[in-house]
Amino acid sequence: MENGDGYLRAKKRVENLKAFYIHIMVYVLVNIMLIAINLLTDPGYWWFLFPLGGWGIGVLIHGISILAQGRFGTEWEERKIKEYMEKEKKNS
Repeated sequence: MENGDGYLRAKKRVENLKAFYIHIMVYVLVNIMLIAINLLTDPGYWWFLFPLGGWGIGVLIHGISILAQGRFGTEWEERKIKEYMEKEKKNS
């Protein structure tokens, strides 16, 4: 059963990573389009910076959550639980 659980966790991580890559790709393509529209219509005022920065913060948070999932995922939780249980067993 644990192999099945491990597979499901790995599959979920891959799906999340794939979604992040798609997010980055859409971010880049849409912002290229916005930059082009901005520079063609009103090159004196760079309004494209606002969606670029706002959405960029969202992409950054998405990336951090993917990184944190790898560092603080289910395996990490299980290791910490075992660690605390062993400490408690030694103190008793």
